[in-house]
Amino acid sequence: MRIEIWSDVVCPWCYIGKRRFEAAAATLDEPVEVVWRSFELDPGAPHDSPGRTTEHLADKYGMTLEEAQTAQDRVSSMAAEEGLEYHLDRTRRTNSFDAHRVSHLARERGLQDAWTERVFRAYFTEGEHVGEHDTLARLGAEIGLDENEVREVLTTERFAEAVREDERRAQLLGINGVPFFVVEEKYGVSGAQPAAVFEQVFQEVAA
Repeated sequence: MRIEIWSDVVCPWCYIGKRRFEAAAATLDEPVEVVWRSFELDPGAPHDSPGRTTEHLADKYGMTLEEAQTAQDRVSSMAAEEGLEYHLDRTRRTNSFDAHRVSHLARERGLQDAWTERVFRAYFTEGEHVGEHDTLARLGAEIGLDENEVREVLTTERFAEAVREDERRAQLLGINGVPFFVVEEKYGVSGAQPAAVFEQVFQEVAA
């Protein structure tokens, strides 16, 4: 079964959705091919942005800082239910385009799922700056990518068009939020749905 997943490395719901999807996929008797597709929630984000993400969230949605913090606490609690440790107070707003380019390199090397997991954990649990080239190169090396090749990707335009093509396809499919799961090019699942929802979709596809 082939599943394409549009997500962004700085999307807290995408990491939660990954865990819930994995729980459902573990119940399948057939192999699952997962392809991670690029989507930028904030394509205009600068490389570095002053202030905490809580402040950016409050400004973006017209919330008070207290309301933004409450929203982040709620997300962190839901992440914890999936076995994830979030430290959203340590996350930094940054541009995710380069992290997506490394994802395409990882896909070529058969390491895309490992890359996706590593960069999610780096951002949400460890407070890493996933817009920094040095950080991305180190994380890539940790999962088995050649660090020099990662740096070569980051200092050129390599895989830039692949990221844009993923995003163009998302537009064609009407995807305006992530995570978004496309199963066998037939069924679309929007959001970090409970594992039971994915299981039901898998059963319908199998039938």
